[in-house]
Amino acid sequence: MITLVVSGHELDTSPIEVGGDSYRHLFRARRLELGARVRVVDGEGHARWSMVERVDRTAAKLVVAGEAPSNEPERELTILVAAPRIQRAAWLVEKVTEVGAVAVRFINSERSPRSYGKASLGRLRRLAAAAVEQCHRARVPEITGVHSFSELADLLTACRERWFLDLEGAAGIDAGAGPVGLLVGPEGGWTESERENLLALDCRPWGLGARTLRVETAAVAGSSLLLLTKIAV
Repeated sequence: MITLVVSGHELDTSPIEVGGDSYRHLFRARRLELGARVRVVDGEGHARWSMVERVDRTAAKLVVAGEAPSNEPERELTILVAAPRIQRAAWLVEKVTEVGAVAVRFINSERSPRSYGKASLGRLRRLAAAAVEQCHRARVPEITGVHSFSELADLLTACRERWFLDLEGAAGIDAGAGPVGLLVGPEGGWTESERENLLALDCRPWGLGARTLRVETAAVAGSSLLLLTKIAV
């Protein structure tokens, strides 16, 4: 199966023109031919099947057909993570996208003050879109930041459940079916004042064991436990 993100294109019965990097990847590198089936997604959770109708020297045309599975998880998970170095942030974005997060919001913490430039955020967003195509999702996660710690209340508004990873947190978790926010701190841990602020925002502590994990490892482990388990009905 091949998945193509066509952001900004309404997935109705209108044909889709494929050019640029997508054309080179699909019709030069992967050598798709007439009649090949392609799953197209709009990056917002919708997916349809399409068929290659025309291949020219620099562009191709896809004819859109019926609905395709979105392959999205049951929960909507937003990850709010202390910003690591950009190379590690790239790995984090790629992997939590594959697992199924709907948003990654990088935040500043006292032990990991950092900022990303516009070009770095653009690269992270392109990595997220590529990961969606690789794992056959339908929704491209929103990548934002770096936010100040004081913005957390606004960033968590849509999250009915809120958890933060903490060495003192209990190992078990009982998350419901609604939107979930998962906060991942720096390897040095949250400061006491940050921890108090998280508790005041109705965030509950959750532990992944006694070992100190790297930020990106903790983000992937936590999101996997939340998204790759069946929600009890």
